[in-house]
Amino acid sequence: MYAIIQTGGKQFRVKEGMRLRVERLEAAEGDEVQIREVLAVGDGGETFVGTPFLPHAYVVAKVLGHGKGRKVMVFRFKRRKDYKKKRGHRQPYTDLLIEKIVKEGTDGP
Repeated sequence: MYAIIQTGGKQFRVKEGMRLRVERLEAAEGDEVQIREVLAVGDGGETFVGTPFLPHAYVVAKVLGHGKGRKVMVFRFKRRKDYKKKRGHRQPYTDLLIEKIVKEGTDGP
């Protein structure tokens, strides 16, 4: 069984037991979170697609930890004007372990 979820403005295809790195969530390490924004659920034979979300489907995930991604350098300049600006950015993330995909009462469209 798989699900397509949306979190942090991005969409991910997830399966049970999968590790996933998403935009930072406000949850403590070791907590369980429910992701209610499920776009589609498939289980081999059937696929249920929401408009845009499935109302009775959700994904249960465990927060493994938080961190920051690798540094991205942002360098701006204007030639012949002696204008240079150098900045760095590290995007915060949350590591998740997908524990369960639940679809309740999905009778189809």
